[in-house]
Amino acid sequence: MTRKPEAKDVLRSVCVYCGSSDGADPAFGEAAAEFGRLLAESGLQLVYGGGSVGLMGRVARSVMQAGGTVVGIIPRFLHEREVMLREVTDLVVTEDMHERKRLMFDKADAFVALPGGVGTLEEVVEMMTWSQLGQHDKPIVLANLKDFWAPLHNLLGHMTEAGFISHNREVVYDVVPAIEDVIPLLRERAAALHAAREPKPATLSRL
Repeated sequence: MTRKPEAKDVLRSVCVYCGSSDGADPAFGEAAAEFGRLLAESGLQLVYGGGSVGLMGRVARSVMQAGGTVVGIIPRFLHEREVMLREVTDLVVTEDMHERKRLMFDKADAFVALPGGVGTLEEVVEMMTWSQLGQHDKPIVLANLKDFWAPLHNLLGHMTEAGFISHNREVVYDVVPAIEDVIPLLRERAAALHAAREPKPATLSRL
């Protein structure tokens, strides 16, 4: 007999977008390492871009050091520039960026953006776009460390006010200021999605 999935089963794997450099503030690297530890301790698998440098390397190594599992997905042309982390649980080398992004999407139940550059920005905005177009309803969280994502949050608000994002097709995402708040929020969103997808029991009307 197949066990009926529970809300806690909905969130099993988290895709993390982040920089392939450490950034100027040491707090970013510390938060990446902390988030890796929290993922492992929560029993959540990390899906990420496969690199060993920058915040990418920090979060992946932290997951592994805490006994968690890591899926690294990296396109062939980047394997030297971002220096593949070969020690991950599962390393996938793709032919191009499109295949990489699609696999990261398929293998993840939620998306989290730590600080990063234009690549990180492009990846998380693409997930927002797919959500807005009804292609998925997976949770998206911006880890707004040191207000890093505040300009993007403000820009999206500006786009809404200017009439380019309609209120009936909003960009759905969450912003959290502290790294320890990310996983509890993902759990909350996953539980709500699970409840929304559950078929409602039929009610019998009295004649």
